[in-house]
Amino acid sequence: MKQRHRARRLALQGLCCLDVQGAKVTDLVDLFLTDSRESDATIAAARTFIRQTVCAMDEIDAVLARHAHNWDLGRLAVVDRNILRLAVWELRENMAPFKVVLSEAMRLAKEYSTAESPRFVNGILDAIEKELISRDTEDTKNV
Repeated sequence: MKQRHRARRLALQGLCCLDVQGAKVTDLVDLFLTDSRESDATIAAARTFIRQTVCAMDEIDAVLARHAHNWDLGRLAVVDRNILRLAVWELRENMAPFKVVLSEAMRLAKEYSTAESPRFVNGILDAIEKELISRDTEDTKNV
């Protein structure tokens, strides 16, 4: 459990760097991960989280845009935006149960963002989970 949280923390930091500075710093993010003094498994998990989240960024941002009512994604705090991106990727890929993803996202928000961020992250992810449940229910009906 701690290993996955540590991997999420590293991934969040890497995603924030890439968000602010662009793909040109990919090598520096990789060096940051390597120098993190985390286990090889934690670093590998963080790399996977980053790579897969970045690969699905357009789809993830579309999901976030639907649920971040009255918020332009570009105006969200960098940390909050990337906590949400990572969480949405995990939800879409069924990497962990919703409660685990939500708990981890809120924990990251408490660690790295503002006092209001956990509540904001919770609200957005709750709305996204309802959409995913609704979609899964529709898929089941159509089978």
